[in-house]
Amino acid sequence: MSKIKWPVVEMHTPHGCEQGIAPIIISASRSTDIPAFHTDWFLNRLREGYCVWKNPFNQKKRYVSFEKTRAVVFWTKNPAPLLAHIRELESCGFVFYFQYTLNDYESEGLEPYVPPIAERIETFQRLSETIGKERVIWRFDPILLTRTLGIHEIVGRIEKLGNRLSSFTEKLVFSFADISIYTKVRNNLQKSHENFREPTFTEMQQFSEELQKLASRWGIRLATCSEQIDLERYGIEHNRCIDPTLLLRIAGNDSGLASFLTQRKGSAGLFGNSKLDLDLLKDTGQRKACGCAISKDIGQYNTCFHQCSYCYANTSYKAVENNRVLIDNLSESILGKAQFDYNRSDNK
Repeated sequence: MSKIKWPVVEMHTPHGCEQGIAPIIISASRSTDIPAFHTDWFLNRLREGYCVWKNPFNQKKRYVSFEKTRAVVFWTKNPAPLLAHIRELESCGFVFYFQYTLNDYESEGLEPYVPPIAERIETFQRLSETIGKERVIWRFDPILLTRTLGIHEIVGRIEKLGNRLSSFTEKLVFSFADISIYTKVRNNLQKSHENFREPTFTEMQQFSEELQKLASRWGIRLATCSEQIDLERYGIEHNRCIDPTLLLRIAGNDSGLASFLTQRKGSAGLFGNSKLDLDLLKDTGQRKACGCAISKDIGQYNTCFHQCSYCYANTSYKAVENNRVLIDNLSESILGKAQFDYNRSDNK
């Protein structure tokens, strides 16, 4: 269990008084692409002041209040629908930034329903110009190889993207594909005509060396996401996607967020009188190599319609399509029209 417990608050809902948690940091979301597909739902919930998250394993509901929220981290491959509402977000009183995955697997068909790459680049640039490049993190994630798609080709694709994006971001985050440990990922990739595989240790080193040269030319930082491998010799750090340091940087004089992020064991912490305790802030609900600070994710699995073949958040194409009719932008939860069950036979 995490060392940090969210405050519990009483909430007034259409159903009466409910008890909910009030997280300081919201993740939106590792489980689905909220900016791309659930912007209207998210904005409606912000206006109502709370949402409902359903546990994917036991279907139990948890009320999540935004009363004390001081920061939101968005994960997306297409923030264009949310981009039109940036000013409303800024009026909500919390800080936010984007983890923007912009890959180039168009020829492999791994991301069948993301917008064309030229459109995604243009959206990235507009978002950066609107909120500042420090708040738009570029992700090329994951790194996958085939018989014909080798390290040199992947680096070449990243170079073409980086030549367009490097002036609009400060950091590139990447990870190497974990095909063997995720059954859903392995099964979905096996449906393609390509024999996708994970990079070898030597290929990881080769990739890192070549990428370091590009990053040096661009003037951006490099980081890995949830990777055990140490690439410090190439100037590559271990990333914190929910990043306390970045949040403090962009929060300005938000003493509430600063107090939370700089709290110490046995103390609530004081703005300007404490320092980050990254061990205390670590989200122990994530993978061991994950450096993220604790947050509450409000997404739901099997609700991302990009249908990327390597995605761990979707069980199958059919599971996502079954859930499409259950999406309700006016509901407390993303899948608001009916109960859902990820273990149903028709979702396998």
